[in-house]
Amino acid sequence: MGYSVGQVSAAAGITVRTLHHYDKTGLLSPTDRSPAGYRLYSDADLARLQQILFYRELGFPLDEIATILKDPQANALDQLRARHRLLNEQITKLQRLVEVAEQAMEVQQTGVELTPEERFEVFGEVAFDLTYATDAQLRWHDRAGHQRSMASAAAHTKEDWAQIMAEAAEWRARLTAAFDAGAPADGERAMDLAEEHRQSVSRWFTPCPTDMHGRIADDFAADPRAFALIVPPSEQRPGLASYLRTAVHANAVRQSRPDDD
Repeated sequence: MGYSVGQVSAAAGITVRTLHHYDKTGLLSPTDRSPAGYRLYSDADLARLQQILFYRELGFPLDEIATILKDPQANALDQLRARHRLLNEQITKLQRLVEVAEQAMEVQQTGVELTPEERFEVFGEVAFDLTYATDAQLRWHDRAGHQRSMASAAAHTKEDWAQIMAEAAEWRARLTAAFDAGAPADGERAMDLAEEHRQSVSRWFTPCPTDMHGRIADDFAADPRAFALIVPPSEQRPGLASYLRTAVHANAVRQSRPDDD
């Protein structure tokens, strides 16, 4: 006795169109045909379909499923191990994204709600790119400094942010002036500006030792989204992010030297 396409579709919970596609690609062709030419599936065909649906549920593409089913003993275990690793990686990433969402909800629940006009008033052209925020959380979620920084940012009031941004604008003007004047990135003027930035991070967000400051500056030079957090695109110059990075690392060396007696 064979099973019609409609019967198999209903039993397996897939569409007739899917079964036709499996037949067309050779992944699952019915064993028999009725006298009228209709497809008829055997018990063995249904067992093969069950395997196909199992691998599909795990996310395997159809071409990989076909390869496994051609020689299941040789390929299935290795393929399943690889899929197991991938699924675990995806689970880890999704868990971190959940943490990002939870932190975003915490920010919304602090009671600091700004209208679009107030946001522009406080932040001006400095934009907080949510894609960068997500990437940063995924990379640094397990660092205590990042966690403290996020908690501090969530706790700041509108007045706090206004002061932070005012201080940042004044510092930014002096940074671009030093860059435009050709002051050496490893000179006293640039290093002093780097140290001011480090102290600001420590004061407003989280203690910022020089090694952490170096990682932050590396990110400024590598990712335009990060640098836009402190210098809006309209105020940037080619090479300014790298200039600040050099100044930050030079300042770290300076800070590590013992004080002269």
